[in-house]
Amino acid sequence: MKAAIAPVQQSYRFSVAPMLDCTDRHFRVLMRQISQHALLYSEMVVAQALHHSNRRDKLLDFDPVEHPIALQVGGDDPKLLADATRLAHDWGYDEINLNVGCPSQKVQAGNFGACLMAEPDLVARCVEAMAAASPLPVTVKHRIGIDDLDSDALLTAFVDRVAAAGASRFAVHARKAWLEGLDPKQNRTVPPLQHERVVELKQRRPGLIIELNGGLESPEDCLKALEHCDGAMVGRAAYAHPLRWSSVDADVYGAAPRTVRASDVVEGLLPHASAHLSRGGRLWDLCRHLMQLVEGVRGARHWRRNLGERAQRPGADLIVLEEAGRQLRDAGL
Repeated sequence: MKAAIAPVQQSYRFSVAPMLDCTDRHFRVLMRQISQHALLYSEMVVAQALHHSNRRDKLLDFDPVEHPIALQVGGDDPKLLADATRLAHDWGYDEINLNVGCPSQKVQAGNFGACLMAEPDLVARCVEAMAAASPLPVTVKHRIGIDDLDSDALLTAFVDRVAAAGASRFAVHARKAWLEGLDPKQNRTVPPLQHERVVELKQRRPGLIIELNGGLESPEDCLKALEHCDGAMVGRAAYAHPLRWSSVDADVYGAAPRTVRASDVVEGLLPHASAHLSRGGRLWDLCRHLMQLVEGVRGARHWRRNLGERAQRPGADLIVLEEAGRQLRDAGL
């Protein structure tokens, strides 16, 4: 059996992509029960919001069990992004990632996300400022192209320019983004997947660290991606089917195989839930992420409905989660 890989050094071999309204601190702690080695990402935090916020703890705090963890930021101002990088370092994040992949109109209005692929020099200036601001690795998540700017030559020129500025790794979503005419949800499905273009980018630039993102639905898909690229990044399939990924520590990192059941996940969340409730948080903040934990077995719908109804009640406490875990264990799940 292979030795386990040091998490921070090569944790990017498998990662859970940053997703708004999904990859908050509660879901990340949930995923950490399933994989002890995967690289986890925050939701995107806007650099300007960090600069002006009086509640940076709300935007940046995380549970130590979440390591290795990357902070994803959005923005186009090198100074503000440098400030965000220093904050990420001070808060204890393991890396910082620049969003050059989100196609939403709101993000475009702020001139960041996927629209920045049209401005590689500006992205390079941002990355250069971020890399100079702290020792954290600076990585970039981007598309294979946008609108009509989607040739292999333009993609290669983009990563060359940004790598020269100090980016240490690229997570490449294998779809182009249509910035006009498609909403973010459509941009995840309508433009065709082109995994081969990411593989060819890695072949053209073997010295760069390239992760494949987009359309990876199973551990088997990820292992296939790792035959050609340095990392596999999973998005919606991780959120919709978290237990599907319980084998990645063994499959990807060479760790000892272990069985992870739904009851293990719920029971593993109890210390985090207790701490969240003690800070005045609501149990539903965490339990909303458990709705996809149990699927395809008898009683799953009843368990989800019961937990959802009880966890959303005012004053719902830890007993609700303890009983939900006990129900799963009694059912052998």
